[in-house]
Amino acid sequence: MLRISGTGATHVGLVRENNEDAGFIGPFCMLIADGVGGGAAGEVASATTAYVVSASAMTHQGEPPAGVLTDAVRQAQGQLALGVEQDPDRGGMATTLTALLTDGKTFALAHIGDSRGYVFRDDQLTRITTDHTYVQGLVDEGRLEENAMATHPWRNMVMRSVNGRPDEKADVTPLSLAVGDRVLLATDGLTDMISEEWITEILRRHDDDAAIEALIAAALGCGGRDNVTCVLATIIDGPRVSADGILIGSVRDVHNIVDAAAVHRAKSA
Repeated sequence: MLRISGTGATHVGLVRENNEDAGFIGPFCMLIADGVGGGAAGEVASATTAYVVSASAMTHQGEPPAGVLTDAVRQAQGQLALGVEQDPDRGGMATTLTALLTDGKTFALAHIGDSRGYVFRDDQLTRITTDHTYVQGLVDEGRLEENAMATHPWRNMVMRSVNGRPDEKADVTPLSLAVGDRVLLATDGLTDMISEEWITEILRRHDDDAAIEALIAAALGCGGRDNVTCVLATIIDGPRVSADGILIGSVRDVHNIVDAAAVHRAKSA
């Protein structure tokens, strides 16, 4: 049975006062969520979305991963809408989401926003997500060179997110992974700070635990302008395990979750 074996960490960074990132990593699911743009209740949006998706993944272990992720994103949208209904000061809250799920045989990836996912195989790093941002749209239309994205004044304008709108859907796609592949999910607090070439070198030199530490240290060393969160795992073949997983960042505080009874509660390892 294929499963995920890895770790994750987060840091508030060197500029912001609170952490609006959330993450989760367990044997069959890994994800990150980044409260969008320092907006209203970003920590509630990211925590609620991470909670709903991780708890749904554990509740529906062994089911087709694409369907589980699609349903979980839909439920997360509903939870954010409920959160604004309960507290209008949360109006406009939103989050990115990048999540990988397996049923033990196949994998699916859900992605919305500008956090990023990568596969590291044979010492090569491949990005497996496309940013849902204004500047990525300009690149796709041929109106901006890709190497100009990092300095564009609107580079962080996210066009799609988990924001409480039922019509806003994530891209859910199958992903072909094999034993030994390493998967990195990271918020833009990492990818805005260090290059993909730098990420590649860190992964080449370090195992998962040490690589997480090195990635976050590199982002902080370059200024740490944002919260930075990474989850990193290696795909392994082994027996089914019952461990729940690790909650990371804002999702560790139950007060950030709109309705903890919406799904069976995920537990922190």
